[in-house]
Amino acid sequence: MLDRFYPDEYMDSTYVIDFDRLYEAGYRGVIFDIDNTLVPHGAPADERAKKLFAHLKELGYQCMLLSNNKEPRVKMFNDSVQVHYIHKAGKPSVKNYVKAMEILGTDTGNTLFVGDQIFTDVYGANRAGIRTILVKPIHPKEEIQIVLKRYLEKIVLFFYKRKQKRNKNSKRKEK
Repeated sequence: MLDRFYPDEYMDSTYVIDFDRLYEAGYRGVIFDIDNTLVPHGAPADERAKKLFAHLKELGYQCMLLSNNKEPRVKMFNDSVQVHYIHKAGKPSVKNYVKAMEILGTDTGNTLFVGDQIFTDVYGANRAGIRTILVKPIHPKEEIQIVLKRYLEKIVLFFYKRKQKRNKNSKRKEK
């Protein structure tokens, strides 16, 4: 039942994802959440984010920012990284994940989604059929509605990690 909320991968940070390896594996589009995925909530793009997007473009990725924020927030971040974006995305609705892939010229087989929230980011991308990478939030300061969701996310993550551990142990026994 909780599987629909499980990411395909769970990483410490966006900045430790091996995008080079994923490109070699055939991925061509990356859709990102912004706040607490790339920078702290409300912050502009920092040097680390600028370098990441420069590297992704250099590799050949098409990139998209998909945010539930209003346009001024998303545009302010995007002014420094210069990629496609959709504001007021209505995540977890599938509609704008699909629109993002159309804009990027990618599909469910070669698109990644990177975000920090299970109930919006991961759930929506999973429903759209996109490979998901959940990252730990960059900064603990968040809006109250997000803070409340984090308590529920801890429950989902508990069962996700338990399932991952079981899968790892069963693979060891097979060897």
